[in-house]
Amino acid sequence: MDFAAARHNMVEGQIRPNGVTDTAVLAAMAEVPREDYVPKALRSIAYADDDLSVGNGRGVMEAMVLARLLQAAEIDPDDVVLEIATGTGYATAVLAKIANTVVSVDSDADFRAMAISAVSSHGHDNAVIVAGDLEAGYPVQAPYNVIFINGAVEVVPQALLSQLTDGGRLVAVVTGGGQGVATVYTRNGDSFGHRKLFDANILPLPGFRKPAGFVF
Repeated sequence: MDFAAARHNMVEGQIRPNGVTDTAVLAAMAEVPREDYVPKALRSIAYADDDLSVGNGRGVMEAMVLARLLQAAEIDPDDVVLEIATGTGYATAVLAKIANTVVSVDSDADFRAMAISAVSSHGHDNAVIVAGDLEAGYPVQAPYNVIFINGAVEVVPQALLSQLTDGGRLVAVVTGGGQGVATVYTRNGDSFGHRKLFDANILPLPGFRKPAGFVF
């Protein structure tokens, strides 16, 4: 299979037509070999226009949704980014192409090992993958300019929002109302706002459940 051609077609056929114009995002997704961040059995469908299930209830996010979320995050080259749920490391590698530093946290040891191997083999020295609870984030290195949640969640914990720097952005697909909606949260001092962007159905992350009676 010609993976370079498939990657080009992904950018030109899936990403650009869906309103992604951020040159850094487009360049990163044109460069990172998605096929190297999936199990070998899935390499032939690495560029399918959908989430890829990789086991343990986890997946590699649909490329179009990932690109639109990263564009909404408005990542600057000097930004420090926290990724929630490393998974196979694909989004980690894309982020490492765009941001100054990426801290990626995952609670699954198998995924961490897979991601560390893939990310390091491609020379992304500005990305570090750490163990931790997904809902808790990684406060020891906070604050972050951007937090990216790599999977759908019912609710965004305040513990994550509090790890944003003033003016920071958090992007996620939130399913609190049933339909997944890509949402960007922003911090202004001690206040937090959010803006809904577009509908998106992607695989959910474990945890992040909305408590009974919760109202946002």
